[in-house]
Amino acid sequence: MTLPIAPSWAHLDLSQDADRAELTAHFQASGVRDVECVFADVTGYPRGKLMPAASFAAGSELRICQAIPMQCVTGEYSYDPIFPDSDPDVRLVPDLATLKRAPWASRPRYLAVHDCVELDGSLCEFAPRSVLKNVVARYRAQGLTPVVAPEIEFYLTAAMTDPAQPLTAPLGRGGRPEVGQSAFSLNALNELAPFWDAFHAAIDALGIRADTWLHEVGPCQYEINLLHGDPVAVADQAFLFKTAAREIALQHGLNAVFMAKPIAGEAGSSMHLHQSVVDAEGRNIFSQADGSASDAFLHYIGGLQTFTPDLMLVYAPTVNSYRRYVSGSQAPTNVAWGYDNRTAGLRVPVSPPAARRVENRLAGADANPYLAMAATLAAGLAGLHGRSLPSDPVQGNGYDQPRGVPRTFSTAHDQMAHSGHASTLLGERFVRGYLAVKALEHESYLREISAWERRFLLPQV
Repeated sequence: MTLPIAPSWAHLDLSQDADRAELTAHFQASGVRDVECVFADVTGYPRGKLMPAASFAAGSELRICQAIPMQCVTGEYSYDPIFPDSDPDVRLVPDLATLKRAPWASRPRYLAVHDCVELDGSLCEFAPRSVLKNVVARYRAQGLTPVVAPEIEFYLTAAMTDPAQPLTAPLGRGGRPEVGQSAFSLNALNELAPFWDAFHAAIDALGIRADTWLHEVGPCQYEINLLHGDPVAVADQAFLFKTAAREIALQHGLNAVFMAKPIAGEAGSSMHLHQSVVDAEGRNIFSQADGSASDAFLHYIGGLQTFTPDLMLVYAPTVNSYRRYVSGSQAPTNVAWGYDNRTAGLRVPVSPPAARRVENRLAGADANPYLAMAATLAAGLAGLHGRSLPSDPVQGNGYDQPRGVPRTFSTAHDQMAHSGHASTLLGERFVRGYLAVKALEHESYLREISAWERRFLLPQV
């Protein structure tokens, strides 16, 4: 059954009596009891509080610990001095444009994406949505508007009851699991139809603007393209897309998996980011009046090539992320660029002048969409300002080029830590906090004993 698409509440101002009354009446008529007040933490995982709908409609203040946006995937917190010992509050401020009915709830419930705002009114520097907002603001100050469209890949797997065991493909409608290598197969896309019916209804209810859907190379691996738009709005949609996929999958006895390399020997999952920039008149600055590529286009690519290696810890945030960068796998191993060349880290699709864009193919599906978009847009803008010059476009196989990005998590962490650019691009306090969190997660990983160690070392050393 298709859920009704919720109305947009972007016009409301909850400081006004009439608007509070309108929302209160809607919640009462719909039987809504609670609102999920959510934001993405540094991993991209939804955090927040459940608030009574009446309190939300009344514009009641909501606070949360400042440390929560920087919570590790392990649940730990860093004690780097960048984080105050007092762990002060920040306010959660809703973006009413995101207020939608929660399609996974068992009874009527709404959700809204929130900003984390310091008590002095400034954006919390540790919150990923703040980082992206600050980058977009730098564009706006120059009379420019960035445009982004992500392509998100993920796997559907059978329920995982033992983390020590590999993930497996679920049983399809024919009673057997997929074996993979079914790229663009419509039959394979229909194997899990009950999930897809419910998921389509869920993203419609959330107002997520999806374009094409396809089956990817891996067993039960899929790619969904979101329509281009304002980076913050698109990042909100990507965040809610991943949240909805997990929730609806669980309702169908499945897991929606956004790890970059969840299954050994199978294709990795990416989050390709198409990006362009328009001026105050809405013209794509990557194209000249005659339709040819502009100098700005080349400078933007030059910025991506110059600064991306220092930002790889954002595009590839975990140890698992680096398993994806395998030569010949359509996952890039350098920042070469080329025209319609999927072996390059930066691809320029064939398009009319108004749609000229560059596709950054480096981010994994595990990347936080707010941070990945912030990183690529910040690098491109730095290229525009510095008039960075790109290399020559790669011809043929981009994997023949020297590796230009870190091969391991530790290398990427060290490169960001010693970068002269990362703090300028993403904010000094955010980068320091991010590095501290990632170091703590890596320490947790190093305490684990892997199946590889038991398989080969136990009998032989």
